[in-house]
This record gives sequence, structure tokens and C-alpha cells, in this order.
Amino acid sequence: MPGKFITFEGGEGAGKSTQTRLLASWLRERGIETVETREPGGTPGADAIRALLLEEDAPLTATAEAHLFAAARADHVESLIRPALADGKWVICDRFIDSTLAYQGAAGNLGVERVRAINETAIGDTWPDLTVLLRMDGDAGTRRAVARDGLDHDRFTRRDLAFHTAVADAFDAFASEQPDRFIVIDGGKSVEDVAAAVRKAVEKRFL
Repeated sequence: MPGKFITFEGGEGAGKSTQTRLLASWLRERGIETVETREPGGTPGADAIRALLLEEDAPLTATAEAHLFAAARADHVESLIRPALADGKWVICDRFIDSTLAYQGAAGNLGVERVRAINETAIGDTWPDLTVLLRMDGDAGTRRAVARDGLDHDRFTRRDLAFHTAVADAFDAFASEQPDRFIVIDGGKSVEDVAAAVRKAVEKRFL
């Protein structure tokens, strides 16, 4: 049987990378072959695009960003995600298409449907079986990301509060519109409490 595809979404500093790692580890302990990955990136081609996207002074418009994210995603899906799922492996991904819809579509003012259309050929029918939204106040999440990364935080983290608020609002809207795919967890809780909530949701849905 095909594997399951689970993504983590949320604003800066919400704990997506940590929870991706913890869930993948927990699944492996249960004997489930699991691939842990991230976006942008996950394959050599996608990682090359990631370096450009996250470059602090990259002079990119929101339209250019959206197309580059889609290009990276196409390589990621074709080279890693889709083959892993076909082999029966579970794929746990830190960010996926919903981030592009929120950041470039909603907060970047391109329009969610326009960005969705850009990504149609990139992902085809490879949509997540479950998306975990780690909800955090935009300002609190950004402060957490800056404290974590110091001077190494990227140009998305550096954007103003209005941008991060728009991102958070977009994620909330997606979760409200697609309750069958999304679960929402308070990312402000402790790492252990969030991980327990994630495991409970995955058990209920799939195990």
C-alpha cells in the first residue's frame, strides 16, 4: 500500500523542524519506514534553489519566489516524495505547498489561487494526507526564530509583523476551509506537549 504523506506548517519559530524530526523518530520506533524531509529543499536540485530563495539580499519579487518554490517542489516531489510513497514509506515534510500559498499568495499579495495554479504541475495529485498546523502568534514566533538563529535568520524571518500576521491568518483560513486535511495544534506549548498532541492525531487518523 502507498505510504502516508504528513506535512508540518506554520509561521516562523512555530517548531515545525523539531516536530518533523520527533514524529519521524516515533514512527521509526513503531517499525514504519519513514522519510524525513523539508522545503524548500530535500533533493540536490531543490537545495540549490533553496540557497537562492533564502539568500538575504536576493532581489526577488513575490512572483519570482512563487515560481522558484514551485520548481524546487517539482524536483522534490518527482525525485523523493512520490517514489517514497509508492514504496510504502511515510514521508514527513517540514513545509509544503501551504507555505507558498500563505507566504507568496496571501502575504505576498499574489493571490492564493494564482499561486495554487503555479503549483498544479509541480505536485499533481501528491497532496498531503495530513497537514499539522502549529499555530503561533506571528510576533511571538518571529521572536523565537530570531532567538534560535541569531544573526543567521533568513530574509523571510526579517519581514515585518504585518507580513507574519498575514501568513498566520492565511494558515488559519486554510485549516478552516479544509478540516479533513488539517489539524491545528498550539505551537506555543512545550515541545513535549506538542509532540504528544501530534502523535495522538496521527494515531487517530492512521494507526
